[in-house]
Amino acid sequence: MEKEHVIVGISGGVDSAVAACILIEKGYRVTGLHIKVLDHSDDSTSLEKSPLITSDLQAYRFPVFSFNLSGSFRRDIIDYFQQDYLAGRTPNPCMVCNKLIKWKGLLKGADLLRASHIATGHYARIDCSSGTCRLFKGADSQKDQSYFLWMLSREELSKTILPLGNLTKPEVRELARRFGVRSAEKKDSQEICFVPDNDYREFLKSSLPGLSEQLKGGEIVDSEGTVIGRHAGYPFYTIGQRKGLGVSSPEPLYVTRLDAEKNRIHVGRKTTLLCSKLIAENMNWTGISRPETPTRAAARIRYRDTEEACIIVPVGENRIEVVFDKPKQSITPGQAVVFYREDEVIGGGIIKEATPESALRSE
Repeated sequence: MEKEHVIVGISGGVDSAVAACILIEKGYRVTGLHIKVLDHSDDSTSLEKSPLITSDLQAYRFPVFSFNLSGSFRRDIIDYFQQDYLAGRTPNPCMVCNKLIKWKGLLKGADLLRASHIATGHYARIDCSSGTCRLFKGADSQKDQSYFLWMLSREELSKTILPLGNLTKPEVRELARRFGVRSAEKKDSQEICFVPDNDYREFLKSSLPGLSEQLKGGEIVDSEGTVIGRHAGYPFYTIGQRKGLGVSSPEPLYVTRLDAEKNRIHVGRKTTLLCSKLIAENMNWTGISRPETPTRAAARIRYRDTEEACIIVPVGENRIEVVFDKPKQSITPGQAVVFYREDEVIGGGIIKEATPESALRSE
């Protein structure tokens, strides 16, 4: 009987290598696929000549191909990253990359190579035992990556295997040593792959020439609307930022809002960062049907956030209001709000705006 064929996304790190080894040990036929995103050439999209080429990653005991999606990456990820900052938002490129680049590329590779499933080294779990595939947190709470996978559809989940979901990072490293993986001791990367030294400000300045000169000198205003200083360009600031504002005040001030239209930064006391409501758009629901009535859940507003109980209130076909039981600090437009019921991801969306507690009290 022919072994089930799985395409494994290979990054060069320990997690993807161990994921592949686990599948081989379980009896799958594994082919690796390395998706290139920072190549200067355009996408490998010609189907007359296969877009898959033998990879230059030579450290694996199974075939590994490369798939160049650099053109799509520039358009869908880097351009999105730049435009969101120019719009006064703070983007999360990794979650968008998972949907538009990694899964799209791996599923295309599976189609070309006639594989039944794809697999990655993400720390999350998928359970299809009920007949519908559902997404859950990884067993390792310190490494859980379910927050980054909320955009995946049920169909994409049904074609995905996550071999590391029930493992902790120390267990993965131990397996790497047992399997003889060369990257067993390689440190985890915490950086955005296309941003050198994880310095997004310098990346924006270098990739958008003239941006600093065009935007510097805009107003910094306090909670009363008084101009108290000038800034270096609103895209170079984030909600909740305290350091580097260049203004003097008897008490600490924090960035509370970015106004791209007026090239203005709003600042205030730490208490003004507290918000109990937000609006989110571009929703995706995996664990439940699209809510038609107010629905209870717990939510994270950033990757390392602590979940807070909330009510999801539908306000449009693809738009919701989230009302938290307790105020959250530094809710940031452009980031994702991801909803959980215990360990299950039930859906998520992109934060559009937040309502400060001070505004609610004044209503």
